[in-house]
Amino acid sequence: MKAYENTNLTPRERAEALLGELSLEEKLAQVRGMWGFPQALAEATPERKTAYEQCYAYGIGHVSTLFERQMKTTKECAQFQRDLQKKIMEKSPHHIPATFHMEGICGPFIQDSTNYPAGIARGASFDPVLEKKIAQKVAAQELTAGITEILAPVLDISRDSRMGRQGEPYGEDPTLASAMGAAFTAGIQETEAAGRHADACAKHFLGFHGSQGGIHGANTDAGDALLLEIYGKPFQAAIRLSNLRGVMPCYNSIAGEPSSASKKILHDLLREKMGFSGCVISDYGAVGNIHGVQCVGETAAEAGLQSLICGMDCELPDGEVFGSKEFRELLDVQGKDSPAMQALDRAVENILEAKFRMGLFEHPFAEEGETLARAFNDKEADALSLQSAEESMVLLKNDGILPLAKSLGNGADPAHFTGKGLRIAVIGPHAANARDMFGGYTHLSMAEGAVAAVNSTAGVGESGQLGGNYEKVPGTQIQLDETPEFDAVLKTIAPDCKNLVEVLREDLPDAVITWSHGYYIAGDDQSGFAAALEACQDADVVILTLGGKHGTCSIASMAEGVDSTDINLPAAQDAFLEKVKALGKPLVGVHFDGRPISSDVADRTLDAILEAWSPAKFGAEAVSRILRGIVNPSGKMPVTTARSAGQIPVYYNHSNGSCWHQGSSVGFPDYVNMSHRPRYYFGQGLSYTTFAYEGLVVSPEKVGPVEQVTVRFTVENTGETFGTETVQLYLKDVFASSTRPVMELAGFARVALRPGEKKEVAFEVTPSQLAFAQPDGSFLTEHGEVRVLVGSSSEDIRLQGNYFVTKDQVIAGRDRAFFAKARITEVSGEGEADGTAV
Repeated sequence: MKAYENTNLTPRERAEALLGELSLEEKLAQVRGMWGFPQALAEATPERKTAYEQCYAYGIGHVSTLFERQMKTTKECAQFQRDLQKKIMEKSPHHIPATFHMEGICGPFIQDSTNYPAGIARGASFDPVLEKKIAQKVAAQELTAGITEILAPVLDISRDSRMGRQGEPYGEDPTLASAMGAAFTAGIQETEAAGRHADACAKHFLGFHGSQGGIHGANTDAGDALLLEIYGKPFQAAIRLSNLRGVMPCYNSIAGEPSSASKKILHDLLREKMGFSGCVISDYGAVGNIHGVQCVGETAAEAGLQSLICGMDCELPDGEVFGSKEFRELLDVQGKDSPAMQALDRAVENILEAKFRMGLFEHPFAEEGETLARAFNDKEADALSLQSAEESMVLLKNDGILPLAKSLGNGADPAHFTGKGLRIAVIGPHAANARDMFGGYTHLSMAEGAVAAVNSTAGVGESGQLGGNYEKVPGTQIQLDETPEFDAVLKTIAPDCKNLVEVLREDLPDAVITWSHGYYIAGDDQSGFAAALEACQDADVVILTLGGKHGTCSIASMAEGVDSTDINLPAAQDAFLEKVKALGKPLVGVHFDGRPISSDVADRTLDAILEAWSPAKFGAEAVSRILRGIVNPSGKMPVTTARSAGQIPVYYNHSNGSCWHQGSSVGFPDYVNMSHRPRYYFGQGLSYTTFAYEGLVVSPEKVGPVEQVTVRFTVENTGETFGTETVQLYLKDVFASSTRPVMELAGFARVALRPGEKKEVAFEVTPSQLAFAQPDGSFLTEHGEVRVLVGSSSEDIRLQGNYFVTKDQVIAGRDRAFFAKARITEVSGEGEADGTAV
């Protein structure tokens, strides 16, 4: 038995042993990926088959499974993996299996898989316990299908609603993203299925959403403190708390240096300072972009070699640079002990270690039969998706119209409210199109993208210019998707998925529910206004679905590569709100999109606003349950909402003296045309009940830099409805040696309370949570007063206290605390109670 075949050795020991046996050709095969085309395509002609097989003549490192989105059955996806893996292992002189990778931020791109709400929606839940459960289900399904590299979580920090990918990350706050991302990472990597384990691959390292102009992949201007304290914190938390094993760098240049070819980013920061020891894999096409887009390196091969030496381990999706003749020739002249050859060995060893760790050498093939079917017929996963959708929705305004059972049903029990005698008008395209509930990077959205006329997804074929010969949303360049070929995608992928109109008619069988299209997802077309207003004339309540389409390619108004300078509602939707308001009917707005709703008109005209994001398959059920009162909304805003694009960036944890905390001696307290303050605040979200906070105790009042502070208080449900309050703990370094944020989220907890019930929440705070970066990359926990702020949002602070840190301490960034853990107990002392806390 060869040493690398010995399962008693560690994955690193096995990798070292195998590395010593590999030829240069085998090593080069491991540092590149290839497209996993369906075999029918790959074998269309003998010439094409031969060319395809040459890609893995010595094996291959990674296989992209993106094309599984077009396969019709789970069985077909699994068989594809088995067939291709077998061929790759047969070609490899040492029978090295490939790592098959797939996206996972909203679930697999596999028929019959479970998809989940968008990242921004799940961020609104403030529920890391649920996030870990979701990750476990995603991993179980992908592992069963033979996929062991899951491209998730998205740990970006998003402060710019212009960028089309705002819907992917958890929001704007590094503490929230740290807790959610560490939970998702643990859920993926702790799951085992059929002898295999998966690596989580967090993305996009680093500062991806800080791009200039909100443009996808543009240069990011970010100093070291911003990179370390804000953008880097969620990655550091996932590495330290959950042993994150995969990282994908972003497309951007950072201060003029491509992140995919940056020693400062990939080696000095990620590996040396953060302690990352896993694999770095490129975003699709990113290595080629170094030369072809960012114009670094005299040739693509030179740029690729720089990327390898700086820390890139594997080029995806197809190794066009690492697999090129020019790259091989460049390596040949470097010499055996050159930095280039040492970098190649480092990369191959990291890749092999991952494959041994994943169990691929012993279990390389996807499952089949009942085992496969069972994983993809998971009612528990469906229940988690529904729960996530319900927890994600944020009630932003309510003048008493919600819940409908109370306002229109004379206080009826929501469970028995049938809408008898009511006339409900439902307006808007989203209400009758279930596809609009699926955000980007869901299976449905990616399958739609394969049908779209123009691609916008980076690294996947050629992206095009909008304006081609296809049917468009009137007055825009966005492709109209209200056509049969797109409806067929839903019928194939989620044939039992219902739209909002269908669900409301089922849930309110005794109501008369009419629907009218009214307007489009974009533009100013008013041709549908007359019919929609007619439908509203006799209604007791009007439910309006609002927003754009968070999806993929030319059919989306926001998506990867689909950015916008207009972050507000489409002009037609604002215009319709003005007209329908004149009818004097109660108006309920339900917003679907990947960026938050922002509209002066909506604020003024609507009686209730529900932010529903991109809630996925069970979104209509979740909306209906909240509107009727079956579910009490508990979501909180994970982003600060700008009034217009001109206000960007706007975020709650801005520096002292900035934003709406501008110094009084600097200038006027507002813009000349609007407030400095945002439309909606981070952490904001209403409930159908009320909560009272009291009894804050902070102890001890003086601590050393490594001691803990307990922040204790009670929360009581003072209303008449069961509800969950997401309590939020913020800290403020009152005076410091550098300019610090006005406040920073330190911890949070979901507290479930019956009417009249009271629970105690106790946060354990570590002073290093407020440590900040120094010029040498270390972190300083500084002496001085710290203000404790407890409340229902960053703007709704109910309790205040303080503690004092007695002395300074310098620590490594990886050693700081990332969030305060909470314990929730009954006030009566009967033990731990219901609730979700980090």
